[in-house]
Amino acid sequence: MQYIKRFSQEISTFHGRKAPEVAFLVGYGALIDTLQLNIPMPSKLSIISKKHKKYELLEWQVFTPRYQPNEALYDQLVFALKYEGINLLFFKKLFEKLSLTEIEKLVQIEPQGQYCRKIWFLYEWLYDTKLSISDLETGNYVPLLNMELQYSINGGEKSPRHRIINNLPGTRDFCPLTSKTVKLQGYISSSLTEQNKIYLKEIHKDILLRTSAFLMLKDSKASFSIEGESPKSKRTARWAKAIGQAGLIELSKEELLRLQQVVIENDRFVAMGLRTSGGFVGEHDRVTGEPIPDHISARWQDLETLVDGMLSTYNLHINSELNAVISAASIAFGFVFIHPFEDGNGRIHRYLIHHVLAKKQFTQQGIIFPVSASMLNHMEDYRKVLESFSQPLLDYIEWGETKKHNVEVLNDTIDFYRYFDATKQAEFLYDCVNDTIQNIIPEEINYLIKYDEFKRYLDDEFEMPDKTVALLIRFLEQNNGRLSKRAREKEFIHLSDNEVADIEENYKFIITNS
Repeated sequence: MQYIKRFSQEISTFHGRKAPEVAFLVGYGALIDTLQLNIPMPSKLSIISKKHKKYELLEWQVFTPRYQPNEALYDQLVFALKYEGINLLFFKKLFEKLSLTEIEKLVQIEPQGQYCRKIWFLYEWLYDTKLSISDLETGNYVPLLNMELQYSINGGEKSPRHRIINNLPGTRDFCPLTSKTVKLQGYISSSLTEQNKIYLKEIHKDILLRTSAFLMLKDSKASFSIEGESPKSKRTARWAKAIGQAGLIELSKEELLRLQQVVIENDRFVAMGLRTSGGFVGEHDRVTGEPIPDHISARWQDLETLVDGMLSTYNLHINSELNAVISAASIAFGFVFIHPFEDGNGRIHRYLIHHVLAKKQFTQQGIIFPVSASMLNHMEDYRKVLESFSQPLLDYIEWGETKKHNVEVLNDTIDFYRYFDATKQAEFLYDCVNDTIQNIIPEEINYLIKYDEFKRYLDDEFEMPDKTVALLIRFLEQNNGRLSKRAREKEFIHLSDNEVADIEENYKFIITNS
């Protein structure tokens, strides 16, 4: 195959992104553009500055001129592997573009070199096949993923043929990758889970048990609210019970189907189980009924492969020392991007976060992390992190409208859903976990402590039964610490004006601290 001789190109803007300075595009961005690979651009691109200053921004890595790679495919690939990490989707599409002869020549440019060996391994791993090349007999083993750039599993399986240690955090059928960003490294080094355990140790067991019950219900309500639903309390309680079982029941295809049955109260209008038709998230044109997708789900023909791959990767994660939040983001967001069910995907996606965190013992046993509540409080960020995957893909998915105004995917899209970059999703989830530890759980515990103090006051002064206390506090909460005229004339008609004033004053002092 004959390529344009020059991969590097001078840019000031590229695919709608404004570069921080006029510079030469290199690495994956240059390769994808020059080779016209049908995949989205990476979230971060590399450029060679004309100045002698190396720095990093949200969407750009800026290198000095001494990093400029030669204008050959192999040299650009070495630069990408060395400074940008492994992009499985890129390599899958690159290998589709090259002939077998070209691939064999490429991986033998430096037969003993680690980058040739990595490219060779990736081809045979991605396609589960062997090139007509003899096994290596000597050489040190090198890890496939650069552990300074991307999160990997510890150890990994050795491939004597390539002298490569496969430390990929996934399987051939499902392997999201996450970059080591300053934000993620900061969260991990701060040991949030240890901070949380130390804090919770000081809380009375009775308070913790009651807090957990409140948090489960809070998370269940939030999860339905995210979907734009206001279900009956019975349905919310049923899903809260399911959340409480996170980490206890082994994850399997059967368990996912069971969870869908818990989520969907009335299945008369929903086909249960894995989809047997296309799927999308979005709207329909009000006049024509034409689909207007914001997200297009994986082809239904690929669901068995993708779900089995996700579950195999989940088992790999659970049995590794991979960070729990990184793992939860990969599995849970991978699930919702695949969208295997006709309905219930969003709530199960959030359940999977609970499950992985509990299974990897990130959370204290008996305490549920109400991450859905935090997501609900940060809906704009949640929407953006979902769209960061879905929106770029719309340009690469060919689809047609069915008679039922659904979408039918017409091209091969499976690789988009198994080899995605989960970095933004991991950062968002860590933000939510941090918010939960720093704010939501302490606020709930603090409220219950104050509730008990206010209840003791009511018991001492008025000998109210628990049911009446709960009703009184609910009325005060609903009316900014004041007992409404209707409540005073009905449920609490036996309280004098002075008693009501005293109750309101104590509520203000104890509950609101004002």
